Amino acid sequence: MTNIDYSNQTTIVTGASSGLGAEFARQLASRGSNLVLVARRADRLKSLAAELTRAHGVKVAVIARDLGRPDAGRTLRAELESRGIHATALINNAGFGTHDAFTNEDPERLQSMIALNISSLVDLSRAYIDPLTSAGTGFLINVASLLGFQPTPYMSVYGATKAFVLSFTESLWEESRGTGLRVLAVNPGAMQTEFFDAAGSQTADYGARRATPESVVKTTLDTLGRRSAPPSVITNGRPLALVSRLLPRRQVVQLMGRLARH
Repeated sequence: MTNIDYSNQTTIVTGASSGLGAEFARQLASRGSNLVLVARRADRLKSLAAELTRAHGVKVAVIARDLGRPDAGRTLRAELESRGIHATALINNAGFGTHDAFTNEDPERLQSMIALNISSLVDLSRAYIDPLTSAGTGFLINVASLLGFQPTPYMSVYGATKAFVLSFTESLWEESRGTGLRVLAVNPGAMQTEFFDAAGSQTADYGARRATPESVVKTTLDTLGRRSAPPSVITNGRPLALVSRLLPRRQVVQLMGRLARH
């Protein structure tokens, strides 16, 4: 594949109001990409858009929207194209998790998690995979998680959604080979972001050291730019992912349960 010319990209970043999404936006803008920032918090998006336009001279559109509703991808594409915005790249970053025993989880919150982490991501990917492929140098990044490599007691639904994202994205990588579209699943370990506040526990990192969003995004974009990029990348906390390969399944589940309770 040819090198990515970010100055010819218009990249959609979901969950862009804070944390990893905001850092993706900053590093992409510094490389010259125009942006579409999507999240629920309009004030944060507008502030970030002004910052990036001022610092890098890129075009930044802001869409304040809850992506957890049905047809999120198709309605977003229709709105953007009605405004003359034709995206060439997509980063599906929006998502959240909770930390508790499954029997204590709120059913409606679980449904919202599945809708955002899986249904919205699939709908956005389907809505944009054809135009991204037609762009010739487009890319699709889906944010999975280190927790998608093994069962995650006390974050059981979150971990399962990220296992789905990992499997789904690696399948798209194979389907897209030879088309010019780059597809990558990024699997961060624990990070210094608002995610852990939203999850409801500071133990949700499963004992791993937290990385900065800056390092996670840099590793992701460096991997994406490789001539023979892999279908997925673990940005930090690799030893935890190796557990599922080295230990019997029963021990893996029990170990993850002990880590979650400490």
